[in-house]
Amino acid sequence: MDILNSIANGFGIAFQLNNLLLCFIGVLFGTFTGVLPGFGPSAAIALLIPLTFGLSGVSSIILLCGIYYGAMYGGSTTSILVNIPGEAASVITCLDGYAMAQAGRAGPALGISAFGSLIGGTIGIIGLMLIAPPLADFALKFGPHEIFSIMFLGLTVITYVSRGPVLKCLMMASLGLILSSPGLDMISGTPRLTFGIVDLEDGIPIVPMAMGLFGISEVFLNLEKTIQIDIYDKTIKHILPTLKDWAVSFWAILRGSTLGFFCGLIPGAGPVIASFISYAVEKKVSKYPEKFGTGVIEGVAGPETANNAAVQAAFIPLFTLGIPVTPAIAILFGAFVTHGIVPGPLLISKHPDLFWGVIASMYIGNIMLLVLNLPLINIWVRIVRIPYIFLFPLILLFCLIGAFSLDFSMSAIYFMCIFGVIGYIMKKFEYEPTPLIMGFILGPLMEKSLRQSLIISHGSFTSFFGKPICMIALSLAAVLLITNIMPYLRSKRMAVGTGE
Repeated sequence: MDILNSIANGFGIAFQLNNLLLCFIGVLFGTFTGVLPGFGPSAAIALLIPLTFGLSGVSSIILLCGIYYGAMYGGSTTSILVNIPGEAASVITCLDGYAMAQAGRAGPALGISAFGSLIGGTIGIIGLMLIAPPLADFALKFGPHEIFSIMFLGLTVITYVSRGPVLKCLMMASLGLILSSPGLDMISGTPRLTFGIVDLEDGIPIVPMAMGLFGISEVFLNLEKTIQIDIYDKTIKHILPTLKDWAVSFWAILRGSTLGFFCGLIPGAGPVIASFISYAVEKKVSKYPEKFGTGVIEGVAGPETANNAAVQAAFIPLFTLGIPVTPAIAILFGAFVTHGIVPGPLLISKHPDLFWGVIASMYIGNIMLLVLNLPLINIWVRIVRIPYIFLFPLILLFCLIGAFSLDFSMSAIYFMCIFGVIGYIMKKFEYEPTPLIMGFILGPLMEKSLRQSLIISHGSFTSFFGKPICMIALSLAAVLLITNIMPYLRSKRMAVGTGE
């Protein structure tokens, strides 16, 4: 009964005119973000954070969350019609989605993608609504020892699943922890690692850093690419799937929802891994696996359902444990902190209006996306035709205005430009920015928990070994680190043995 009362209050908040409008803007801009190749939700969220400073915390998070799950919808449109994934989670949709479009079935492919996304997202929201409150109550029993151990595990998992060489990922995570250190010491209040620079006394601001690493760097990279776009120019008809399409896709949608939800709970997995696993499962259980890749509707329904379920599930660790499990959620974490809200076990009890208002807005936003996406397909296709050379000046201008609006000083613009260049160089040399941003965000929280733990135990590290949750989390982190490093050491040993 408490949940029903809470969600009713949440809908009362979500149905406020300003929140409805912001939800609409968020999902619309998120869809636009998903349609544009090479411009993901992380960059979009980072760019829009400055615009939320005049809004309440609830309204801001409703807007930014809408961008995240809206991008999942938009990515499938270009995957099906253009064979170019607008978002990484829609890569696998290209295989059967574009093949269906080439066979004259673009309408059913887009339709099942939209309905599957709605179903997967709704199931994910229900899971979030049912699991988050009891998990938060359990997490309230955590002390600083347990919080540090779980955050260390989360950072380790992110490093483990990130793309690229293992040492590069570890270096980026370590660099993120180092970059989180400048500022005022949280206990003594004295400046540290500021090198006499006044702008560093408050630490490096998260928003300009994120805008640089994910926004500016992507602009630079996209300017180097020449993308050949083969637009689907036939009339799109019969968007609503037939009864036969529904019969074939029914189990794929259910499996995709389940797989996506559990993948969303795992740090580093998220919607990308969920969509690939769903496609592999559908191909494995199919009676005609050889037809996958030639235009079977299950190859669209499963992955598109999975990635939307994973997006909603990814909010559970954020809301209950304060652990961001994907890059976009990490940027959202920064948005929470910017508005003076700390995600974690106390979020639901301290900010129930925000938690239940955001959940209610997700239900509304998913319905908005279904209504929006099908009629606007032709508009999205026209946007893809716009040459990037006309888009990037607008993106850069928006970045500069957003950075300057943080505190109306040039320091934020300097930080954004510096990290834009750093992000560009990192990506050119295959250094992933995700471990860096996760280390930067989790760094202060890990330091605070570690120092509290050592104060309580009078400086003894052995206090971690007497707590079951700490032992489990740190043991898992150690296993992940060892299994991550061993293949690298083995390859180096073989290279030395062969004299290479």
